[in-house]
Amino acid sequence: MRRQYSATCKAQVVQEAMAGEKTLSQIAVEQGIHPNLITKWRRAVLKAMPTAFDDEGKAAEQIAALQAQHEREKEALYAEIGRLTTQVNWLQKKITAAGGLPGSTRPGRTRGP
Repeated sequence: MRRQYSATCKAQVVQEAMAGEKTLSQIAVEQGIHPNLITKWRRAVLKAMPTAFDDEGKAAEQIAALQAQHEREKEALYAEIGRLTTQVNWLQKKITAAGGLPGSTRPGRTRGP
C-alpha cells in the first residue's frame, strides 16, 4: 500500500528542504520519505509559486460566480416546486370531484385482507 501524505506534511518537508540547512538525504531519512519524492514536491511548489499571489483576485471572482449560479439554481428549483404543487393540487381536486380513487372505500384507507 502507498502512504498518503497530508498537504501540511508535504509543506513542512518542502520548507525544510528549501531552507538548505540539511541535505535531501538527511531530510528523507528523518521523515522516512524517498529523496525523489521530496524533489517532486519541491518542483510542484516552485511551479505553483508564480500564481500564488495572482489567485487572490480570481478567488473572489470565482466565489461571486458560484453565488450567482447558486441563486439561479435555487430560483429554478423554487419554480419547479411551484409547478409540482399546482399539479398535485389540481390532481387532488379532480380525484375528489370524481368520488375518490376507483376501488377505495374511504379516501386515504386501503382495503384489508
